[in-house]
Amino acid sequence: MKAIILFGHGARDIRWREPFDRLATLWKGQHPATPVALAFLEMMEPSLSQAIATLNARGATQIVVVPVFFGQGGHLRNDFPVLLEECRNQYPQVSLSATPAVGEDEAVLQAIVDFGARAL
Repeated sequence: MKAIILFGHGARDIRWREPFDRLATLWKGQHPATPVALAFLEMMEPSLSQAIATLNARGATQIVVVPVFFGQGGHLRNDFPVLLEECRNQYPQVSLSATPAVGEDEAVLQAIVDFGARAL
C-alpha cells in the first residue's frame, strides 16, 4: 500500500501546526484510499520515524515524504537526507522516497501569486 507523509519543520507554538492539520484533512477528503500522516523535523511530534512506523503498521510499504517547506534550505539539503537515510535503515521493509520542497513547484508558486492577486 502507498502512503504519504507531509513533513514540516515544527515550532514551539502549537498553533503553527494548524495549517498542516488542515492540509492532512484536505488530503483525506480528496484521496481517502491513500493514508496520510504528518511528521516534523523538530519541536513537534510525530517525528519522521514515528510517522513511518504508524503508516507501516497500517500496511504501508511505499511512502512518499513531501517536505512542506518553501524552499530547499539547509534543513532539506543537510539534515533531511541524513534523517531519511536513517529511516531507510530503520525500516528496510518500507520503500521511502521524497519530493523536493513544495515551494519549488511551479503550481505552488502560482497559487501564491493568485493569492496575492486576490488580496488586491
